[in-house]
Amino acid sequence: MPKLWNATIDAHRNAVREAVLDSTARLVADQGVASVTMSRIAEAAGIGRATLYKYFPDVESILRAWHERQVGAHLHQLAQVRSRYAEQPYQALSAVLDAYAHICRAQHGGGPMAASLHQGEHLAHAHAHLRELVAGLVGDAAAAGDVRGDVPAAELAAFCLNALQAAAGLASKAGVGRLVTVTLAGLRPPAA
Repeated sequence: MPKLWNATIDAHRNAVREAVLDSTARLVADQGVASVTMSRIAEAAGIGRATLYKYFPDVESILRAWHERQVGAHLHQLAQVRSRYAEQPYQALSAVLDAYAHICRAQHGGGPMAASLHQGEHLAHAHAHLRELVAGLVGDAAAAGDVRGDVPAAELAAFCLNALQAAAGLASKAGVGRLVTVTLAGLRPPAA
């Protein structure tokens, strides 16, 4: 098969897959998980049920794929935030922690389906990547003297990430900002 056809077929498959994921997310947001069926997803995506089954065996697998895409997008977002402050370690750390806290707040809720999606290998890999990202930022800020150096960067990263998960229960963006401020205060170097 010519290379152009391969690219066209791959692009079509990706477009169908993205349409399915987007349609499912909209249906779940509008109607709740329990009311979403393969038939409704196929209709919303503008494809036949038989075509949908070629891509996904059931609603749960579609939701899992959507969740993996969301997690990847969040990691990409955090990496972009970090890159904006490449020469300013503390500002990079502060901006990434702020962005992470807002992601946590936006993802609040979801019930049993959300709990089931927050399991699995893809999420373990994403958490490891996130811890590594934040530990690197903490280490850079510590080397610059902006963050305490008497505690290993990995431990401080774990502290930050665990503390900022509390943003999921906050009602306002201002509350998220205060939580980030308090978390950053815990990273200050000890007084001489």
